[in-house]
Amino acid sequence: MSETQKIAAETRDDFGKGSARQARRDGKIPAVIYGHGADPIHILLPARETTLAVRTANAVLDLVVDGQEHIALVKDIQRHPLRQTVDHLDLLTVKKGEKVQVEVNVHVEGEVASGLVLNLELNTVPVLADALNLPENVTLNVEGAEAGTLTADALVLPKGAELELEADVVVAVVAEPEEQDLPEEEAAEAEAE
Repeated sequence: MSETQKIAAETRDDFGKGSARQARRDGKIPAVIYGHGADPIHILLPARETTLAVRTANAVLDLVVDGQEHIALVKDIQRHPLRQTVDHLDLLTVKKGEKVQVEVNVHVEGEVASGLVLNLELNTVPVLADALNLPENVTLNVEGAEAGTLTADALVLPKGAELELEADVVVAVVAEPEEQDLPEEEAAEAEAE
């Protein structure tokens, strides 16, 4: 489950590429907080602390801006294409007890029946959960599964989470492995053995 990271932020008045680049050189990350019909708040966050805080998916930050506390869910992270450093954050204001929709990973448990393989069709699924108690993943138990499809209704969700997906959506397929075409010489050797 998610836990909030407390970070001190400062408001910013300068906008545009030049001021954003200068902020990054100074070890800060430009960000914007929006939501609940309020005006967006443009802020600067300390780069090191923030980068560590947003390493996990669906990070929730407890921000102190000009003495006011804002709880915000990281909605979008813009990264530098080569260095992969955080260039900008979009943050959504959330309140205690509020439910938000987030994408969570599908965690597979167990082994399919002998001689079959599992093809995961969805790596993540949308889930509705309490903003301050977001799940890290949902579980798909494939122990002994025979050939066929596994749908969204087979997913095990953490307490308090709701799946935002139709129950008949295919999450995984269990099938026989595809035969690979071998060059003629290797095929002849395999038959001889």
